[in-house]
Amino acid sequence: MLLREIKNIFHLELDAIYGKDEVNSFFYLLIEHYFNLERFVLVMQPELNLDKEQETAIFGALSELKLEKPIQHITGTAHFMDLDFKVNKHVLIPRPETEELVRWILDDVKELNRSLTILDMGTGSGCIPVSLDKNLTDADIFGLDISVDALAVAKENNKLLHADVTFLQADILSLDKETSAKELERKFDVIISNPPYVRELEKAEMQNNVIDNEPSLALFVPDNDPLKFYKAVVDFAAEHLNENGCLYLEINQYLGEETKQLLLDSNFKTIGLRKDMFGNDRMIKGVRK
Repeated sequence: MLLREIKNIFHLELDAIYGKDEVNSFFYLLIEHYFNLERFVLVMQPELNLDKEQETAIFGALSELKLEKPIQHITGTAHFMDLDFKVNKHVLIPRPETEELVRWILDDVKELNRSLTILDMGTGSGCIPVSLDKNLTDADIFGLDISVDALAVAKENNKLLHADVTFLQADILSLDKETSAKELERKFDVIISNPPYVRELEKAEMQNNVIDNEPSLALFVPDNDPLKFYKAVVDFAAEHLNENGCLYLEINQYLGEETKQLLLDSNFKTIGLRKDMFGNDRMIKGVRK
């Protein structure tokens, strides 16, 4: 079948679900992933034909897209900070907003011109600590997560991207009870966390492909205690940050002021609340007094 005919089928089957522009993006991403074809191939070779094996691959992806499976789960990779990370159902797909947080951290710490010790709490795919490691020349970086399956993905990314992050299995909510994670007994210059923060009441605002395919453990918190992970992270940071050490958090857009107050109540100064590219309160920075 001609590749251009397959593209037309993609639009017929998917435009009503995703919209024309996103379907275009999916199609070109898939032909690059499966066949190593650039997006301009149809201009250069309008009569390009796929063989049966190639057809099977791309129509299989089409079937999964119709079921609203994330494109990153179909290809097994997500692009983040100019790097390709392995992802699966055990980890959150890295978001552009999180990339904004990482760039904020890099802008700040590169001015320090000294070695740093950094901890990412709730690391998932490892996209935050691995990206920091690839951009910093002198940093000792750790990532922790409660999920053994998520840590397996993070460790694979660490290896594939030739990074040097140390990963630890631990529960953010019970770090004071941990006896085996000796690496957490040190002081850190920077602590980062993008913990679960979506309230159950906000599920209605979310797309099915997120709810059905990404780990609930990494997404949702109870309506009556939406900051429970932030409380644990802030308490840990208050004890384990060096003087003038920095805490960076990705946050629920509706709870910016509440999260800011949590830091103020825990003896943090120079509180900075930033909006993301969509104009939502999304990240916050506090400095330990």
